[in-house]
Amino acid sequence: MIRACRRSAMTLVEVLVVVSIIGMLMSLLLPAVQASRESARRNTCQNHVKQLGLAMLNHESAKRFLPSTGWGLAWVGDPDRGTGVDQPGGWAFNLLPYLERNDLGRMGAGITDEQKKKAAVTAILSIPLDVFNCPTRRPLEISPFDPNVQPRNFNVPPGIAEGDYAVNAGDYVVVPTSGPASYTAAENGSFQWPDTSRCTGVVHLRSEVELAQIRDGTSHTYLVGEKCVTLGPVDYGDDQGLYAGYDYDTVRWTLRPPLHDQGGTPVQEFGSAHPNGFQVVLCDGSVRQIGFEIDASVHRRLGNRQDGVPIDDAMIK
Repeated sequence: MIRACRRSAMTLVEVLVVVSIIGMLMSLLLPAVQASRESARRNTCQNHVKQLGLAMLNHESAKRFLPSTGWGLAWVGDPDRGTGVDQPGGWAFNLLPYLERNDLGRMGAGITDEQKKKAAVTAILSIPLDVFNCPTRRPLEISPFDPNVQPRNFNVPPGIAEGDYAVNAGDYVVVPTSGPASYTAAENGSFQWPDTSRCTGVVHLRSEVELAQIRDGTSHTYLVGEKCVTLGPVDYGDDQGLYAGYDYDTVRWTLRPPLHDQGGTPVQEFGSAHPNGFQVVLCDGSVRQIGFEIDASVHRRLGNRQDGVPIDDAMIK
């Protein structure tokens, strides 16, 4: 009887030892597994950035200018208004034909503005696209629309497709607004468009920037990159959706260094949910990961297409 109890006690000790060893192994393996998964997610994100950059350059090749980013945050894309200064929607909408999604880009073409507003244009807003999503940050999903926005050419959608990428608007900020109150106000001169003459990026409000205007060199100028998103309940740089016109959701600047996702309201900065930096495609089509620790002056110059200040390649990291 005593021997049986001793054998049971020894078995229990052995089990505890085995469990502790397994626990130690798991604690050692878990970081490696997490790192492997993040590497896969980062590669997917990198591929998305590459695709967006290629679409931007194909647009420039076809239209002779990079896509505009529209009129303002209360406007979305109109399939009958081209891709230049007359297009109220943002760069993501303008890229749809170059991402093999002309089915979305032409939804509602040829019908009246009121019919578009009630059906086609509004429907597009709730359709997420994988190429605009960073899997490290979030799954492909729709989010609530900001109830404080009064839409101009669409009705309030049941949800909006978010985007994790923004175009480079340079190091001079033109603050986003709702834009003109109507198509008529946009066209008859009653609305005063913001002055964009000092804009230094490659895409901005009602822009038509050509590659020839990137005088600092396409290999030293940002094109499209990941944006910083806050971790709080309200983020004014992530509440209008990827198809919106000129807004913090779709445009970022290089006045301040990139940031890891965080609390607060960093609505102007590039950044990401990745641990070490954000990914960006340059105007020559190459993709780089830019560390959060990049020199602030170098980051700023990479956003300016024409400042004429040389950049040390060793500092682009």
